[in-house]
Amino acid sequence: MILHRLLLALFLFIALASRAGAADTFDWRLPPRMPPPPVPTDNPMSASKVELGRRLFYDIRLSGPGCMSCATCDQQNRGFADDKRVPIGITGEHHHRNSMGLSIVAYFKTLTWANSLERHLELQLRRPLFRTKPVEMGSLGHEQAIVDLLSSNSVYRRLFEESFPETDGRIDFTGIGKAIAAFQRTLISARSPFDRYRYGGDASAITIAAKRGEKLFFGDTLKCAQCHQGVHFTDAASSTQYHNTGLYNVDGSGGLPARDQGLFDVTNKPEDMERFRTPSLRNIAVTAPYMHDGSIATLSKVIDHYAAGGRAAQSGMPSPLRSLHVTGFRLADNEKADLIAFLKSLTDPEFLNDPGLSSPFR
Repeated sequence: MILHRLLLALFLFIALASRAGAADTFDWRLPPRMPPPPVPTDNPMSASKVELGRRLFYDIRLSGPGCMSCATCDQQNRGFADDKRVPIGITGEHHHRNSMGLSIVAYFKTLTWANSLERHLELQLRRPLFRTKPVEMGSLGHEQAIVDLLSSNSVYRRLFEESFPETDGRIDFTGIGKAIAAFQRTLISARSPFDRYRYGGDASAITIAAKRGEKLFFGDTLKCAQCHQGVHFTDAASSTQYHNTGLYNVDGSGGLPARDQGLFDVTNKPEDMERFRTPSLRNIAVTAPYMHDGSIATLSKVIDHYAAGGRAAQSGMPSPLRSLHVTGFRLADNEKADLIAFLKSLTDPEFLNDPGLSSPFR
């Protein structure tokens, strides 16, 4: 009996080690310069888990009434954002913040526009599913019905069993959150024309105008790269960073419209008023409208905003709380066109059309 138990323990150890090894060797399909994103130890990557997460991400059965999926507001051809000023929930309620693109969400230190407490993809999913102010996917109160629907599907039963052998393939919202998080960690854009030019040595990958725009972007006059830095074009991937860009000054003291005060709503610190996380600029040309509330329609208008030292400054009332990085600059029309050409070179057609990231239900 003792020998039998020892052999059983050895078998289990080998099985667990092999599973860990499989997670460690997950094929990220990344270029050498791009390190894999951090992965929590309690949710190792696997091909079956990513495939499960992809199906769940696109499945309307995850919402309460069964007519909205995660992909409704996070669309692949738009860098996993959408084209609305703000997303509209399943009951018709408008959210107060713009859909932020997910193209490198796995690398961010914190999630969403202005919540320093949200750090785990596995848990963040619960907001769109169960939020009530405003209602988004409307899943609250329908949890058991959703689990029953998934459990009645042979494909889901198989994928949960392959993805979560440690729970014998149990179908629940913990597993759903882990699977969708695993899929989201594969949403990594790294093959834009700019990538081919800057890192692949292809001098013809971007236009001459885009090359001039690159110099402006990284130069000492515009200093765009102070916040949109590194391979991910954001300072929020290397550390927790939020900035006030001077978008509003409704009260003369730097205030925002009452509905949304930025990071201040979480910390209650006056210095955090209108501070929002720096978005990545990857695929920025396809994610309009812009800013945390979708209040700027085009890249040209975004540049005007920063050139003025913040949109509030355009009306003669610059925000006293704006970041020291937002000081304004002058830009000729041809220079502005060059800068936009550079920003467009960050669009990654391979990422936007990758069938491995698209809906499996087509």
